[in-house]
Amino acid sequence: MKIAVGLSGGVDSSVVAYLLKQQGHDVIGVFMRNWNDASVTLGEECPWVEDSHDALLVAKKLGIPFQVVDMSEHYKETIVDYMFSEYRKGRTPNPDVLCNREVKFKQFLDTALSLGVDKVATGHYARVEEKKITKGSIFRLLEGVDADKDQSYFLCQLNQYQLSKALFPVGSLTKPEVRMLAKGVGLPTAEKKDSQGLCFIGKVSLPKFLKQQLAPKKGDIIEIFRDFPGFSKEKPTSFSSKLEELRYLSAEYKYQPHEGKKIGEHQGAHYYTVGQSRGLGIGGHKESCFVLYRDVEQNVVYVGEGHTFPGLYRKALKIAPRDIHWIRPDLALKNNESQALKVRIRYRQKLEDATLYQYEEGLFIEFDAPQSAVAKGQFAAWYLEEELLGSGVIS
Repeated sequence: MKIAVGLSGGVDSSVVAYLLKQQGHDVIGVFMRNWNDASVTLGEECPWVEDSHDALLVAKKLGIPFQVVDMSEHYKETIVDYMFSEYRKGRTPNPDVLCNREVKFKQFLDTALSLGVDKVATGHYARVEEKKITKGSIFRLLEGVDADKDQSYFLCQLNQYQLSKALFPVGSLTKPEVRMLAKGVGLPTAEKKDSQGLCFIGKVSLPKFLKQQLAPKKGDIIEIFRDFPGFSKEKPTSFSSKLEELRYLSAEYKYQPHEGKKIGEHQGAHYYTVGQSRGLGIGGHKESCFVLYRDVEQNVVYVGEGHTFPGLYRKALKIAPRDIHWIRPDLALKNNESQALKVRIRYRQKLEDATLYQYEEGLFIEFDAPQSAVAKGQFAAWYLEEELLGSGVIS
């Protein structure tokens, strides 16, 4: 089989290329150049330059063809512009999820297939399993064997076609096993640290990054206190329907300045996200303050003290119809159906027990236990045992 490996310059993709070559496949190493602006990274060097050099060294070590594909224009249009647009609206995007859907398994996949390859492979810690059915096959996206490194969440927007063309060879290994294997065969990236920050960009200064298009604008930081009347307000004893109850539970409370006290100023509400505690510049508290809500129209940031602050938690969330994505369309809920599944609303969060309810106006997720920092724009992903079934953008 002819396979294009997305060589990122890291140890994971390096081991992927090694394993596939050992299995007898015709392997091509491809480095995706998706970012050219070094002015927004925290390091002194542009990360893609070092990464492409390391990827080339790996290809030489393995004796496989290597080429660089420039996708920076596509990346800017689909990922960077999307980020600016979402932050401008007061939402918190997840560029890594979109990067996988729109860049790695769309633009890169199309480019690789045009070169005559059969499949593409990356260093994601996840697994794909083909399941034969009466009319062909269904491809299942499974968690990686290494629970500490599982990256299935970042692949939650892939579809059946993309999965049919994808390989994740390190998904059945643990990170220590990958490191040991890389050292054993002398791969140049064996000791290289894992990358941090935004997909393809590196360890980026997010405020500095956003200031490219979102100008600083001074505004108030308002603290909401634990005696806020809304927190002690009792939940209605009855609802006319389950849908009405879900609407109530998933609603985001929109604070007003008179409901709290001004304790500081910020440089732009769009630079913050729900649940954020760092970078607020707030002192004089026993515990850290966390962002509860940001009003980008009025340019006000609302905070509460302590990670157990009531305003941080919500029992349910909603996903608009246009944002519902089922990796397994054969298992998609129909209107007025529900199902108990496991859900996570951010990477590395442990899976939480929840029930999904599908209605014409959208998909609601009700958690058994209230969830902290439910941020609009992030992705909720739902699982059945080890399989990721679908995902959606939180409204």
